Amino acid sequence: MKYIVLVGDGMADRPLKELNNKTCLQKARTPNMDKLASEGEAGKARTIPKGFEPGSDVANLSILGYNPSKYYSGRAPVEAEYRGIKLGPADVAFRCNLVTLKFPSPPLNRGVQVWGNAVMRDYSAGHITTREAGLLIREINKQLGDKNINFYPGVSYRHLMIWKNGKEKIKCTPPHDITGKRIGSYLPKGKGAEILRVLMEQSTEVLLSNVVNKNRVKNGFSPANSIWFWGQGRKLSIPDFKDRYNLKGALISAVDLTKGLGMCAGFDIINVKGATGYIDTNYAGKAEAALRALKKYDFVYVHVEAPDEAGHNGDVKTKIKAIEDFDSKVVGAVLKGITKFKDYRILLLPDHATPVKVRTHTDEPVPFVIYESSVKRKNKGYAFNESILRKKNIKVFDRGYKLMDYFMRGK
Repeated sequence: MKYIVLVGDGMADRPLKELNNKTCLQKARTPNMDKLASEGEAGKARTIPKGFEPGSDVANLSILGYNPSKYYSGRAPVEAEYRGIKLGPADVAFRCNLVTLKFPSPPLNRGVQVWGNAVMRDYSAGHITTREAGLLIREINKQLGDKNINFYPGVSYRHLMIWKNGKEKIKCTPPHDITGKRIGSYLPKGKGAEILRVLMEQSTEVLLSNVVNKNRVKNGFSPANSIWFWGQGRKLSIPDFKDRYNLKGALISAVDLTKGLGMCAGFDIINVKGATGYIDTNYAGKAEAALRALKKYDFVYVHVEAPDEAGHNGDVKTKIKAIEDFDSKVVGAVLKGITKFKDYRILLLPDHATPVKVRTHTDEPVPFVIYESSVKRKNKGYAFNESILRKKNIKVFDRGYKLMDYFMRGK
């Protein structure tokens, strides 16, 4: 038996007036996902346990079959795992975004009042390129890092800060949750937070004086004019996936977070050229890599970030396109190529909802479908979208981490 999981990050949504009270997933043309829904076993799963922030880290941990209440330690340490950054038992990893703030007065006239009144204009600094971002983060590390605090460049706007013997019980807010809002109420709070707030404020002067940002402004792009800390935690330790299911697995994603989770679970990570985590990602390359991987592995996990990014941007048109591209270039390609294997199962689902109206993750249950090659159901009128959640006689997992056992073992 071959197993493949197809995750469209943030695909689920809420009805929109401009779409005649349909969701982006309902509005999108998705013949391949609809085929799976009409011939597979549909259901709903709560991937975000009550009391948890609805992040992709928690959701994908659930999908992989790990109880977040037992294992979750934070987002940043998972990304650190993928990047090969070793954390000591007292070290705390923080996600460090490059963001664009809009200041009420020139930002270099610094002061708490001026800086705290800035507005979060863009959590991704205009989806800054990895090359530009790397130069900026290295300069931040040179000027603001020390023996206890170090900055590590990542992909596009996504970076890390490691605080040796650091504090983790600090309230931090994801920047994508506060787009268009003044940042003052959302700055880090708690014991040790002052250190983070000072670093964030100091970063503005370092960043705006850098030639990378001067060129971005000159060319009409948003400047990366601040760093933003969130998603902190200590090293994650979870049981090996192979020990649980006696299968060697592989994971395909453009996002360090998902790849880090895969590494913690013992998966081999397959990197695809041109996989960006955005609307321009190499969808077809991911599908091709997954089908090749199934020749060597019995379990492959494929994660596509693009719908989530469009949701955070509040971009209806782009989210619909991302969903349609996922359907045609990933799901469709997998459905066509996987027939070379006699026995297989496909699990299709979003990890969580990212409604364009609220521009951030939410914690409602998401639809899923399990399709098996040897079983053809006839679910009249089923399509893969949020309408599944309202169907009767569907499989329900209030504890989302139980879904993986059902997918792998049928119980």
